[in-house]
Amino acid sequence: MPRLVLGPLLRHTDGTTATVWVETDAPGEVRVDAGGRVHAARTFTVHGHHYALVEVTGLEPGTATPYTVELDGKRVWPEPGSPFPPSRLRTPAPDGPLRLVFGSCRTSRGHDATCDDAYGVDMLCAYAHRLARAADEEWPAALLLLGDQVYADETSAAMREFIRARRDLDTPPGAEVADFAEYAHLYRLAWSEPAVRWLLSTVPTWMIFDDHDVRDDWNTSAAWRAWIAEQPWWRGRITGGLAAYWIYQHLGNLSPAERAADPVLAALRETPGDAGPVLDEFAWRADQEPGAYRWSYARDFGSARLVVLDTRCGRRLDPGARDILPDATWKWFDAQATGGIDHLLVASTLPYLLPRAVHEVERWSEAVGDGAWGRWATGPVERIRQALDLEHWGAFRRSFDAMARLVTEVAAGRRGPAPAMVSFLSGDVHFSYLARVLGIGPAQVYQVVCSPIRNPLSPALRHANSLALTGPARFGCRVLAATARAVDTPIDWVIERGPWYDNALATLDIAGRSCALRWETVRGRVGSPFEALAAVRLS
Repeated sequence: MPRLVLGPLLRHTDGTTATVWVETDAPGEVRVDAGGRVHAARTFTVHGHHYALVEVTGLEPGTATPYTVELDGKRVWPEPGSPFPPSRLRTPAPDGPLRLVFGSCRTSRGHDATCDDAYGVDMLCAYAHRLARAADEEWPAALLLLGDQVYADETSAAMREFIRARRDLDTPPGAEVADFAEYAHLYRLAWSEPAVRWLLSTVPTWMIFDDHDVRDDWNTSAAWRAWIAEQPWWRGRITGGLAAYWIYQHLGNLSPAERAADPVLAALRETPGDAGPVLDEFAWRADQEPGAYRWSYARDFGSARLVVLDTRCGRRLDPGARDILPDATWKWFDAQATGGIDHLLVASTLPYLLPRAVHEVERWSEAVGDGAWGRWATGPVERIRQALDLEHWGAFRRSFDAMARLVTEVAAGRRGPAPAMVSFLSGDVHFSYLARVLGIGPAQVYQVVCSPIRNPLSPALRHANSLALTGPARFGCRVLAATARAVDTPIDWVIERGPWYDNALATLDIAGRSCALRWETVRGRVGSPFEALAAVRLS
């Protein structure tokens, strides 16, 4: 009799359908009973792990339907004695308000007083306890997790114990995750805490990876890729990382129609027995041929469009011709970025707009890396690039400028009627802030950053980031960029709120053409009241 290993996770939903994802410990049939209607799917197998996606259809828009999960006829969810309310399948109303909650960077640690003192309160755990006693109108339509859902290179004691039982920690990659089996355990540790497990079972969730889902500095530069390719353990790591991401995160982002058209899923389901080699082949090709597979996706929520961009796997890293998105994804994104909607939300794990001093240093690093100071400087600046994580949009000038032109056209109404707002939603940097682009209306253009969910910066890095917001730092870094003849940035922006260094979640409340934003944190312990860091009306 199969048992439930992980999940259920409520993933893609629309007005009439919902996707339920599970992992089991043996092959079998997974059945979801939603309001007396039963939907079923068989598991498929990858490297000895078993997964299923059950597509629930016939739901009513704007409803919340309780559901149960059975494996081979035995009910396994909800778990007996759970302190949380029954899980429900929530479908958005086509013309109703939208509440979108988002954040990034969540390290998987314990939830005792020692871990809370070191890492702060886990905001997903705290949010679950809040929703468990909240009225229906307080629930979000979606939870967007913007990267670093797992840390494959900064493992917990529990993860290191699992690795130690399989191999020698003194042999590279040491305590870092090495393959698919270790990734599977990493996700299990990240999503098994009871409150988080319940939250993910009852709030529709969308996800995208960032570097720590694979490894710090992932695809920073051509030099980084050349170095990592020489490591004998790397092929197992990147293959396992992308294969696991595809199963644990990406599949649930897809609509039923997109999954039906996905050749990878079709191949896995058609493979008798274990389909691990099939997924490994796909994952290796996705790494070796950037742009071969599109990880980016888009969803419409009434009058708001959410476009989630992969800014990691598809990068072009050739010196002098660097792009943060592959050509095919740019073309796809260009078709999504239109007017005629009320709100365009562009989710990029890496902030598009950083504090200006940091942006200028990134422009300088790219120019010097391309030879502006001569060949003697390219090696030292590469080391600086990796040490300081200078690999955001500002370090990909072609991409930054192309995005500036695109959002200017949208905001100015040259791609259809201008929306009320264009907002970049981001994480990565482990502090939160709001930036506003100057002078390209009529639509306002914002950068909203919320990070971390649970992984605070050290005091030294907090001080350095606060210093980067000062006028002298901005001026000095602009002069530095000018010494490398870096091309001027085509737009200007200001940081209007922040920075805040608390563990946090951000909430967008959209109704018609109006949008309100707030950041919230919890101090003390899980169950303590939420505290507002800031609240602002964007439109």
